[in-house]
Amino acid sequence: MKLPPLPVFFPDATRAVVRSLDTADIESTKTKGILVNTFHLYKEVGIERIKKAGGIKSFMDWGGSVISDSGGFQVGSLVKKNPKLGSVTNKGVLFKLDGRRILLTPEKSMRFQMNLGVDMVVVLDDFTDPLADHKIAQDSVERTILWAKRSRVEFDKICKEKKLSPKDRPLILGVVQGGKYQDLRKFCAEELVKIGFDGFGYGGWPILANGEFDYETATTIANSAPKGYLLYGLGIGKPDEIVKMSKMGYNIFDCVLPTRDGRHKRLYVYNADSINDIDINKDKFYSYYVPDKKKYTEDYSPVSKACDCLLCSRYSRAYLRHLFKTGDFTAGRLATIHNLRFYSILMDKIKKSLT
Repeated sequence: MKLPPLPVFFPDATRAVVRSLDTADIESTKTKGILVNTFHLYKEVGIERIKKAGGIKSFMDWGGSVISDSGGFQVGSLVKKNPKLGSVTNKGVLFKLDGRRILLTPEKSMRFQMNLGVDMVVVLDDFTDPLADHKIAQDSVERTILWAKRSRVEFDKICKEKKLSPKDRPLILGVVQGGKYQDLRKFCAEELVKIGFDGFGYGGWPILANGEFDYETATTIANSAPKGYLLYGLGIGKPDEIVKMSKMGYNIFDCVLPTRDGRHKRLYVYNADSINDIDINKDKFYSYYVPDKKKYTEDYSPVSKACDCLLCSRYSRAYLRHLFKTGDFTAGRLATIHNLRFYSILMDKIKKSLT
């Protein structure tokens, strides 16, 4: 299958599940693909069980696209934040978790991803700490390039073993690291192009110290990409950021925001009276709806008039408030379905605006 028509947003199905939803729920939102997490599946499921199931798609009965990340984010979110949980060397990442020692190398990450049967794999990268000085950031870039070379060698080796032609093989993505240093970002991108990938991922933390999105780095990466390269906003998911980055050429996005926010009573709502009236080029084309206020107790209107999801087509704001107030699991399910439908509508609107 590879990828659906671009641009596309992939919600995070970290452990082969979008929390609170089943596969039929995801399909109902017209979501085209999902992202699974290599580190967590490697640690908690193991490849043998997934292979026996016939791959990750058969395991969860999913017919859409699947991208697997490399486990690189966990380098920063776990090990670099807390050295007691492991260490990073040129060989790979050693995780010390739950009394276990797990060594994740570029080769192991790539082989695990290739055995999942996904449509795109991502090379293992060394997450650049956003507070790193230039020297530390340079070290992470050099390690990212080293790992990218080893990942590509392993990828080609596996393709040969499995007799996968260029047409049949999954896409492979390199990740651009370098933090806030544009010279390092440019150097990293140029070296990745020499290795040869199908696209770039915006690696590292995209938020600056002042809380603003780092569009300068996004521009550097986009300008360093050869014609035809895919541009992937790894972990980037705010609707306004997606719109702006799509105009820069980014065409793949993933994030935990819509699903996590849905479970925590934060719903995304278009500031429009119908789907046809949505204008994503307006400064404030959407807002947040939080069903906590007492006034919603007797509000029998839908959460959004510009949405056709299960929640908006069948239930009221009053009922959603009731579900959250009583702590029923259905509340998180309906809110998550709504948010994912918001994002699939967003991608449809972006497609139309770019044509």
